[in-house]
Amino acid sequence: MTVPATGSAEADGRDQRRSALLRMKLIATGGLLIAAAVFVVCVVVGDGHGGWPFVQAASEAAMVGGLADWFAVTALFRHPLGLPIPHTAIIPRKKDQIGDSLGDFVQQNFLTAEVIGPRVAAMGIPRRAGEWLAAPGRAEGLAAELGNLLAGANTVLADDEIRAAIEAFADAQLRKLPAAPVVSRVIELAVEGNQHQILLGHGLSGLGRFLEDNRELFRERLAEESPEWVPEWVDDRLFNRLFSGVQKFLADVAGDPDHPLRKQFDEQLTAYAVRLKTDPDAAAGLERWKAELLEHPAVRNALSSLWLPLKQAVLTAAADPDSELRRVVASVIRQSGLSLVQDRRLQAKVDGWVEVVMSHVLSNYSQDITDVISQTVQRWDAESTSRLIELQVGRDLQFIRINGTVVGSLVGVVIYSLSRLL
Repeated sequence: MTVPATGSAEADGRDQRRSALLRMKLIATGGLLIAAAVFVVCVVVGDGHGGWPFVQAASEAAMVGGLADWFAVTALFRHPLGLPIPHTAIIPRKKDQIGDSLGDFVQQNFLTAEVIGPRVAAMGIPRRAGEWLAAPGRAEGLAAELGNLLAGANTVLADDEIRAAIEAFADAQLRKLPAAPVVSRVIELAVEGNQHQILLGHGLSGLGRFLEDNRELFRERLAEESPEWVPEWVDDRLFNRLFSGVQKFLADVAGDPDHPLRKQFDEQLTAYAVRLKTDPDAAAGLERWKAELLEHPAVRNALSSLWLPLKQAVLTAAADPDSELRRVVASVIRQSGLSLVQDRRLQAKVDGWVEVVMSHVLSNYSQDITDVISQTVQRWDAESTSRLIELQVGRDLQFIRINGTVVGSLVGVVIYSLSRLL
């Protein structure tokens, strides 16, 4: 696999590096050729007297130094002169090992809590995040983006699966929830707030209206049950007296807060709340009733239908810029940002969370991160990798050739001078 293609800006930079590399190669090669030319002149023209031997020694050493360093630099990237000399073309041959070593180097020297921790702490992430969240218009923008995200997520949500999941979740939670303590507490709260008496009053009033609305139906029922020998006027009189008595009784109980029936209702309800706490049979009976209720088709259908109205309500509110949901979300984002900016204790707490997360990631996933380096290098073509690395560092390596030529000439002069002295 070749090295991935890059954008136009990076391609321009690569062209510039290629031109710079070519110039340095020409300079280094030019120095070597100059040394060779000087050597030829010394051999052809020089007479071996005066300064000629020193110049010849300098040019000889310069050629040796330049050629040796040319060989060394070239051997990093390819076989010199195309000859398969052992231990040359090091980068193409060792590409995979270089990738592994580079990954290990990054892991051991950079992806550690000791290195990254102080840098992360110095960044002031909580304060910066708070300033970003609290910036004017930012909270409203994020709330709008959240609405768009919810609208987009709706297109990939499987309503049937979510509805089934919600039904199963609600059913499981309701079955796990002990009914007796909950009902007992609800009864106690209702009694404390006298809500049970208010409910009883509404119930009695509703029962009275129900009887009045169905007066004729009850009268017909009485006529059907009455013996045939009883005159109709007797049935009418008896029915009217009974019906009026029942209605009066219901009205009396509903209108008198101190009616004995109300007190009896209060006592019975309170006693039932106590039994739910202390009597296992009463609690078990309520649990059986709850189980039967949860199995009722109407209840199952109600649980399964929770998702669609909830989803539609959320989507509608999320899409409306003036909805209460959008306002609440924007307010929460804004207040969170201000708290992160102003509250030093909160900043310290968030810094602690960041440090814990960072340590966890580095401890468990640093190898996965560095594997990206080694695996990426492994996928690269060896020749392309060599060219890429040469473009990055080849220009500086040409100074080795230049220095080899210059230093070689100086060393040649020194060695020749010492040989003359000795």
